[in-house]
Amino acid sequence: MNMPITYAVYLAISVVVTVWVARTLHSRGRVFLVEIFSGREKLADSVNDLLVVGFYLINFGYVALALRYGAKPANLQESIEFLATKIGLVLLILGVMHFGNLLVFAKLRIWRPANRPSASAVRASRAPQST
Repeated sequence: MNMPITYAVYLAISVVVTVWVARTLHSRGRVFLVEIFSGREKLADSVNDLLVVGFYLINFGYVALALRYGAKPANLQESIEFLATKIGLVLLILGVMHFGNLLVFAKLRIWRPANRPSASAVRASRAPQST
């Protein structure tokens, strides 16, 4: 595999995986943010969008910087090892960022002031009362 093809494969895989993870975190993370922000969906959605932007910036920044580093492959075996190393590092960073976000969400939930109701309490108060 020549170098331009190896780099193109690395970039393509990195972009696809990063976009997939970001979309998954954005859609699944919304529930946690709505709970943390006591049912205030606009605030939760805004924070969720900002988290995704930061996620993209960090991951794509790393992918771009990592292009320069590492031994340049001279044959097919080295190209595969090069790709495995680069993609593996991208996946590790994505995983660390995911667990970092979960840790932040958990701490925010714990630190929510006691006088602020939970999202479930807000929903219950908005439910129509049966008479």
